[in-house]
This record gives sequence, structure tokens and C-alpha cells, in this order.
Amino acid sequence: MTELNLPGHGRHRLSTPEPLDIPAHPPKERTAFAAAHVVADPLGGNAPGAPAAVDWDATLAFRHHLWSLGLGVADAMDTAQRGMGLDWAATRELIVRSGAEARAVGGRLACGVGTDQLTGPATGLADITAAYEEQLAVVEEAGAQPVLMASRALAARARGPEDYLRVYGRLISQAGRPVILHWLGEMFDPALAGYWGSADPDTATGTVLALIREHRAGIDGIKVSLLDAEREIALRRALPEGVRLYTGDDFDYPRLVRGDELGHSHALLGVFDPIATRAAAALHALDAGDLDRYDALLAPTLPLARHLFAAPTYHYKTGIVFLAWLAGHQSHFTMVGGAQSGRSVVHLVELFRLADAAGVLPDPELAAHRMRRFLAVAGVEA
Repeated sequence: MTELNLPGHGRHRLSTPEPLDIPAHPPKERTAFAAAHVVADPLGGNAPGAPAAVDWDATLAFRHHLWSLGLGVADAMDTAQRGMGLDWAATRELIVRSGAEARAVGGRLACGVGTDQLTGPATGLADITAAYEEQLAVVEEAGAQPVLMASRALAARARGPEDYLRVYGRLISQAGRPVILHWLGEMFDPALAGYWGSADPDTATGTVLALIREHRAGIDGIKVSLLDAEREIALRRALPEGVRLYTGDDFDYPRLVRGDELGHSHALLGVFDPIATRAAAALHALDAGDLDRYDALLAPTLPLARHLFAAPTYHYKTGIVFLAWLAGHQSHFTMVGGAQSGRSVVHLVELFRLADAAGVLPDPELAAHRMRRFLAVAGVEA
């Protein structure tokens, strides 16, 4: 058995992960995207404020890993460090490269459409709309489904709900295929406080529903990342028939995707990046009607997810990349923008322990070896 000393926990013996047989085809009952991280070039100048230097081979290999499990990939979104190290030049290249790889293997791909190429305050809604339109063209040219991301520029400039309705209405009418809307709460990005034109969540929900009802034919669904399961369920039940609710709730995804007698959520989740294999197996169990198996596969991942996305939630990307390194999906723990410093040693030690308990470290010896190296660099004897 593989063992190591963990600060605050003593001697820790790693478990042997359960082998999982994943069917080659995507799940049928739920549409599921894993929001994927990017792998930094360890020899690139990935310091805070510097242009992102990406290891394209490792980044794209991870997307093939997700597609091989039957999951869709949600790319160029929050998990890929949009607005936290991944600049628009690198984002555009990521969209183009991922689009080509998706076409080559028939993988499902959705990509974020935002306004982050704006380097200063927008002078008006026309600038914001034009920025969205530029990115929409890139995503559609790549063959990906557009996700209309929440915009910091729009949050700062909009005077009320009517400005959101105007900008989004124009974009939806221009898109060549149904889009996914994106409601990201301020716990993920404080600059998005009061999105949809109101700090009152009930008023904001009313604006979202008005937009969806007016443009029903052009909307596939809405991704909701508010970490408020009851509000998500209420919105889900109010959506027009055929419009999907894609949960982005990394605190309560097992219950929301499982659903109830009145419906269920689909998934577009950052936590599906590190737990992809168990998530895929659980979704296939759901297809088979085996709810006990579904629950058994996802229940151990929930403590991991809640720690991973603990406040300040926007630093969850650090844990995502740390787990990818431990699992062997990349050779280093370096991030664009220097974001590997976003979590403490104590936080990452607990993340390691919970990842082991969740069964998401496929090679315990490799994970233990890398954890020992990390602790040694941190000045902690393992």
C-alpha cells in the first residue's frame, strides 16, 4: 500500500481506485459538459499580468481524455482561467485548436463567447456588443456551440435590465445555432455582482426568463452557477419546455442532475474536470436507471467539490490544476498568470486527502510521489 505523511493528518494510506468500465458513447439521459482547464507551458513567462503561454499538446490531450469518456467539453470558460490569466489572444487560439480536435474525433464542444478583449472601460453598449460579436464569429467558425458568457464590461456599463435584453437579444438573433446563456454568480467573479440589472435575485431571474421566452428558438439552455440549489430548481421549473438548465452548481450537482419528479438539470461543471471518469460512469448508471449506483459513484466526490470550490471560490482553478498534476494529466503544477499560488498548502493537503477518498487519483503511487515533492518544496517534510 502507498503511504505518506500528511501535515495535520499523520500517516495517510492511499486507496486503490475502483476500476470503471465506461461505454464509448455519450450518456443519453443527460447532456454533460466538463469545463476544462488549460495546461501552462512550464518554461513560458506565466507570471501575473503576463500573456498566457500554453502547452498546447498537453491542453488538447486533456480534452481528448474528456471526449474519450463520452463527455462534452466546455472550453474557453471560467475553468480555463478566462479573466484570471488566460488573455484573449490565447483564448482565441484555444477555441480554434479545440474546434479542430473536436471535429477530428466527433467530440461535442461548447466555447465561451465574452468581451475580455476590451482592455479598458467600454464607452457604450455598442463596444460591448461588437466585442461579443467578434468572439461569436470565432466560436462559430471553430464549429463550437456558443456559450454567451457573463461580461464584466456589461455589468459595469448596463444601466438596467433593458440593456442586458438589448445586447443579448441582438447576439441570439445573430447566432447560427441555439446558444447557451451563462449566469455566473459573484462568488465566482465579484465583478459580476448585480448581473441582469439587479442585485435582487428574484428580479434578475425575471429578466432572464423574459429574455428566454422572447428568444426561445435561439436558446438551447442556460448554465447557472449561483451555488443556490433551490433557486436553480425554481428557475428550472419556470423555463419554457425544451430549454435546458445546465447546472454549474459544484456544491449540489449530484442532486440537481439526478432530478426529481418535476425535472432535472443537465451539467456544465468545472468539477467534472477532475472527477470526469466517475462522473461519466454515474451518468451511464443514470441511463440504466440504476440510481443507487449513480449515488454511490458521485457521493464521495461531493466533499472534494465543496472543498475545491470553497471561498474564495474564484481560486478553485488552482485546485483543478493541482489535481490534474496529481492524476498524471500534466507534468507540472504551473498555471497561466502564476495562479498556482491561489491556494494555501493546508488547502491543497486537504484537497489531496479528499481526492483520494473520492477515488479520482488513478495512480496512487504517482500521486503520492508528486505530493511528497510538493510538500518538500513547500518546506514540509512528508
